[in-house]
Amino acid sequence: MARELGRAPSTISREICRNRHPGNGQYRPHAAQARADARRPRPKPGKIGQNSELRAYIQDHLHKRWSPEQIVQSLRRTFPERAEMHVCHETIYQALYVQGRGELRRELTRALRTGRAVRKPRRLAQQRRPRYSTPMVMISERPAEADDRAVPGHWEGDCIIGKNGNSAIGTLVERSTRYVMLIHLPHGRSAGLMREALTQTITTLPRHLLRSLTWDQGSEMGSHGAFTLETDVPVYSATRPAHGSAAPTRTPTACCASTSPKGTDLSVHTRDQLDAVAAELNSRPRKTLDWDTPAERLAQLLATCA
Repeated sequence: MARELGRAPSTISREICRNRHPGNGQYRPHAAQARADARRPRPKPGKIGQNSELRAYIQDHLHKRWSPEQIVQSLRRTFPERAEMHVCHETIYQALYVQGRGELRRELTRALRTGRAVRKPRRLAQQRRPRYSTPMVMISERPAEADDRAVPGHWEGDCIIGKNGNSAIGTLVERSTRYVMLIHLPHGRSAGLMREALTQTITTLPRHLLRSLTWDQGSEMGSHGAFTLETDVPVYSATRPAHGSAAPTRTPTACCASTSPKGTDLSVHTRDQLDAVAAELNSRPRKTLDWDTPAERLAQLLATCA
């Protein structure tokens, strides 16, 4: 039968054993189909919906703006011996997005980093054009030690633009630890304002953590030469927004944007509020850090140097 149907013999054997008559052992196709249909009610009750403790844990951490993948890893670390408290991140997404399940409150989608009410496919970003005539030193000339993340002190920056371009928030991410620093720009993102704010922010760090800075070709970095003269930190330009080297910066920028969306007045945020957002980002476990937090990695780094 398996050869005629093009199936494995074990598939035929399992089907006969599973769906034959329990009394006389005979296999009849229509009766077998009815038994299979009875075992497959739809929709099935989900794991999150059946476990109130699991559901409460997930909802609590979604409110803290943890990603589903971070929640999954935290569950495995917190409850290593309890399989009923383990789910995959796709299960959490389906509990949020798939209609009819009702396992997680629909409004919790707003707590996700994207803030989307429906899932959307990824799209490639459009290529940016240079904003100023004097280009930066290109990223291809950046030291090789920055690419493999083995040496700390190489930073990447990006900018969240506010309503009408009159306010902005800058982001800095250290490549090896993913530690985030936010730049306060309540009066705009002109090259002079960015240079001054960036200098004030980055010079709070120890000298051994200031090896290079990578940015895209946005107009806010028009004074990159003056910045390098003041801080002795070389600036390298990413050739395009989708460049792989810029990927670590994109994640915290998207997180900040979910709290302070583009198109809103970002000048209302105080320095203390930005520090609180940065502390929240740095306290989240990261997959790329083997689920350590950026704050933990930076503390280890500073302790080792000390």
